[in-house]
Amino acid sequence: MNRIDERQREIEAAVAEIRDIERREGVTRESLEHIKARLMRLAARKDLFTSGDFPPPEPGASRNSCLYRLSEDADHRFALYANSAKGKYGTPAHNHTTWAVIVGIQGNELNRFYDRAPQGGVREKGQYTVRQGSGVAFLPEDLHSIHIDGATLNFHMYGLALEQLHRREYYKPKENAWAVFPAHSDIREARPVRA
Repeated sequence: MNRIDERQREIEAAVAEIRDIERREGVTRESLEHIKARLMRLAARKDLFTSGDFPPPEPGASRNSCLYRLSEDADHRFALYANSAKGKYGTPAHNHTTWAVIVGIQGNELNRFYDRAPQGGVREKGQYTVRQGSGVAFLPEDLHSIHIDGATLNFHMYGLALEQLHRREYYKPKENAWAVFPAHSDIREARPVRA
């Protein structure tokens, strides 16, 4: 079996197990830990997921990261992406409006966690660096931000595909206001074409 077929087989097996976890356990902190553990098993196959397979944007590109769609159900559920960044990339504090799990393949991705502050902003309550063999999980209204300084490749998995998340919010500190997060502008199709 070639690497592409083996990678697809491993992705399909992981997503099938994750569907089953959600079906059996619902969406809870505990079930997301089980989903995270299954994604970490997939991420351990570093031979199948390299920055050569999923390169970051070219030098001079408008963005420093891009997403590769690895899997998504026909109803847009269970969307798995490889996030490839060349560094100098970050997001404001935001929610997802669906469950989300991030697992490291290579490099470091600092995640900061927040609560909404009474005066309308956010208050940082902790942080965690995602790297190979680790990850973080979020319920739909949990808040976090991402901060990447070097080359990174991670899995980002969502209960619903990013293009379907029309109500995600992010915090604008200069205005002390919340706004709707714009759609990610660089999602590349990486699913195999079926004959």
